[in-house]
Amino acid sequence: MKIVLIGYGRMGHLIEQTAVAAGDQMAAIIDIDNINDLKTLDRVGDIVIDFSNPAALPDVAAYVRRTGTPLLSGVTGMTAEHFAVLDGLAQYAPVLHSANYSVGVAVFRRVLEQISGVLQPDFDVEIIETHHNQKVDAPSGTAKMLLDAIDPQHEYTHVYGRQGICGKRSDKEIGIHAVRGGTEAGIHTVSFFGTDEVFEITHRAASRQIFVNGALHMARKLANMPKGRYDLQKLLFGGNNS
Repeated sequence: MKIVLIGYGRMGHLIEQTAVAAGDQMAAIIDIDNINDLKTLDRVGDIVIDFSNPAALPDVAAYVRRTGTPLLSGVTGMTAEHFAVLDGLAQYAPVLHSANYSVGVAVFRRVLEQISGVLQPDFDVEIIETHHNQKVDAPSGTAKMLLDAIDPQHEYTHVYGRQGICGKRSDKEIGIHAVRGGTEAGIHTVSFFGTDEVFEITHRAASRQIFVNGALHMARKLANMPKGRYDLQKLLFGGNNS
């Protein structure tokens, strides 16, 4: 597989190392200092893997439209407008985005989808995510993804941290908290607090390698799929993609 890699930070370097060790090739490596190279780059790879940041999306999107190269995105900090751009790219190429390519996190999300309706509204829900001190966005994309699994219709008030006299916790509230420190690859805990009982699910990432392995696995699949907007959950567990 020939890869056009967008974003050459720690994740980008690890993707390159893992892919090359598996026999893949880097067709091009694009970072902030040479992002303009995308404007003249031909279709040189089987897939674009983007782990950069939302600011690069206009250039990445223009490249996908022009070349039809499949796009796998792991960019976090995306807004509704960014996701609308990804949706539009589906008419040019197969497109997949996930804030987390860990299989364990995918199962975590699926479990939340199945149990949240049973526990709510009798249980209070809180989400805590922990990451290294170099992470620039908060809460994490994974925390947002888990929140969406718990509250897909956005029926609850989402409270990001608490400070001072903030009043009694309401029945229709979900708290989301971000912790930053050291070199932590990622811990996500969802707690359901009931009367005299607490139910918690935690996923711990020992290293970024689990995200890289999952992304490359899905990239190999995506490179051979028809145009369309794909969903990681549906690819893993079955169902119709949009």
